[in-house]
Order: sequence, then C-alpha cells, then structure tokens
Amino acid sequence: MIKKCLFPVAGYGTRFLPATKAMPKEMLPVVNKPLVQYGVEESIEAGLIDIGMVTGRGKRAIADHFDMNYELEHQISGSAKEEYLTSIRNVMHKADFSFTRQVEMRGLGDAILNGKRLIGDEPFGVVLSDDLCLTNGEDEGVMAQMVKLYKQFRCSIVAIQEVPDDLIHKFGVIDGEQIKDGLYQVNNMVEKPALEDAPSNLAIIGRYILTPDIFDIIEDTPPGKNGEVQITDALMTQAKNGCVLAYKFKGRRFDCGSVEGFVEATNYVFENIYQAG
Repeated sequence: MIKKCLFPVAGYGTRFLPATKAMPKEMLPVVNKPLVQYGVEESIEAGLIDIGMVTGRGKRAIADHFDMNYELEHQISGSAKEEYLTSIRNVMHKADFSFTRQVEMRGLGDAILNGKRLIGDEPFGVVLSDDLCLTNGEDEGVMAQMVKLYKQFRCSIVAIQEVPDDLIHKFGVIDGEQIKDGLYQVNNMVEKPALEDAPSNLAIIGRYILTPDIFDIIEDTPPGKNGEVQITDALMTQAKNGCVLAYKFKGRRFDCGSVEGFVEATNYVFENIYQAG
C-alpha cells in the first residue's frame, strides 16, 4: 500500500564546511553510522523498502555506501572486523535503491518534485536525514508511527514537535484543529515565520507522508520564502482542497543540520545506543 520513501540529499551542507566540501553532509557519521543510514533504517522499519534518493553533484559517496565494496569485503572477510558491516549489509539486503539528480537547488518542494520519476503515482514517505529521530526500545520509529496513521486516514501527514520561541523562525509552523491527542487537522502553515507571525509553536520536522497529487500541486506552486519552492506552500494548498494531518510524534529529534545538534546526537547515541551494544 505504501512502500516507497524519498530522501532529498542534494543539499550542500554549508554549516559543516570545510568538512562537507568534498563529503556529503548526509555521510557525516553519528558515532559509527552515517546520518543517511539512520534514516534508511527508520524507513525500512516502517515497511518503506523502496528507497529513492534525490542527489546532486559530489554525492556519489551516498550511492557507494549502499553498494558492495568488494575490495573491503575481501580484505576483512573472516576477521573480527567483518561484524562492523552487519548493519549496512542488513540494509542492503532489505531495501532497493534508486537515484536521480536535482540539477539546481531550488528548495525542498523542488527536490521532492524531482523524485516523481522514482515514486510514480503512489503515496510515499519523505525523510530528511538532517533530522535524526530516535525512539526508546518500546516505541516504533517515527515513520512507522506515521504509516499507521496513513493507513487509517489516507491523506498527507507531517511530523511536528513543540519548539521554543527563539527557534520558531527556523521551521515551517502549523495551525490546526486537534482531532485527538497529538493529531491535528491542518488549517494553516507558515514557512519560517517571525515569532509574532507564527500561528503556534508546533513546528514541522523532516518526516512526511505525501499522497501523489502533491506532485501536480508543487508544479503549480510558485517560489516562496527565499525564492525557493517550499513544500509547506504546496501542503497548504493540499490542506485547503482536502486534508493534511500533523502528528506530534513519539521520540526525540536531533537537528543534525547544525553543529550543536550533531554533537548532541553523537553524545546521545554513544551513551545510550552504541555502548549499550
């Protein structure tokens, strides 16, 4: 019913320069795994095993990561080091990968539109690798939580969380009517508003489930904030003409698009996941 997930991974990662001058920001390791692998594992857990990557120039390392490295495999075959490849082998075994390029960086909406040739006429998930979302052992991953909601409501869904006032301007922010605890029907969305213009403190983070009509809507959406094609503008059109839900997910999100958030995530994963085994 819903098997595909899109990963927009074409961005430059300028906040991590010079580290990202030659290395994709999505390949930055949180302890021993790159950011993009955490996202793919979350997608697979949700049953979204057809992975589409919208890449750009200088991003070949992402495709290489999800492919065989015969020389490395040969060198460590039979040694204790081979166990370090277990997680990526599992990912490669369970998922199928396809790639396309975003030639010009024109915003998240445009990146998603570039993924149309990989998705076709199907509902799909979207994961932004910058947002590392982790749950405890009792809760399913964020995408799995959202897939359950999609099966019930069959409409586009965005993940949200409450953010402090001084961070409001960094997010798309929703206004909505609460349907039940943690679930809202969206009435309005504003991309990166000033605090006084924000309709709430409920911010959209990098997890979406989108219905395929979003592609036609994006095509008709003019550039918005910063001259970019904003997915929030397209979703607002979809909300007016139908239904978009916002879900306050269970779990913890780390903003790994910032140095501070990346360091926080690394410390958390090392202390709570890596050392725990």
